[in-house]
Amino acid sequence: MTVLEHLGRGVDGFDTARPKEAVTRLLDDVRRLDRRLTRRAASWDSPWARKMLPAVESAAERTKLWWGAAITMAAVGGATQRKAAVGGVAGMLCAQLIANALCKQLYERRRPPADMIPHDDVEDRPDTSSFPSGHTAAAVGFTVAVSLTSPWVGAAAAVPAVLVAVERVHAGAHYPSDVAAGAAIGVGSALLVHHAPRLLLRLLT
Repeated sequence: MTVLEHLGRGVDGFDTARPKEAVTRLLDDVRRLDRRLTRRAASWDSPWARKMLPAVESAAERTKLWWGAAITMAAVGGATQRKAAVGGVAGMLCAQLIANALCKQLYERRRPPADMIPHDDVEDRPDTSSFPSGHTAAAVGFTVAVSLTSPWVGAAAAVPAVLVAVERVHAGAHYPSDVAAGAAIGVGSALLVHHAPRLLLRLLT
């Protein structure tokens, strides 16, 4: 056995090349699935989709939708809704910070190629990294944080949150994996801000 073959076998005869090949194949499969789902979502051309999804994207741009929901909850709701509004804003801001200020700076990914998108919305895409979806992170961060305090309001917020996630792929701004990563960041951010006060109290007492 040559030195190179021995190194390929790894420690104690374990073949380290096979796990690497398996990971490579898995990543290739994920990329192919990503592209296939992106083409399918972008080609969704029903009148409902062409009218509803751009309107949702416009409302969610710069988190206007979520700020509006929080202000409305604080203004017309009771103590529970006001608490939920504060939690929702905190979850949203935390998710934005992690997605946009951290993850996008650490990992650069190109937006889906324009030739995959059969409509003109692709011309309005930002130049920042495609990974992860900041819109989805903010939407899910707000929605999950709200639902932890006020489940019914959170259920209502989940409808536009899901539409935001669908729109980001339909518009060609993101791959589905970008949206999934944004959703995971949103969930994690909501749980973090929800439990942070209790954790701080335990550390201080």
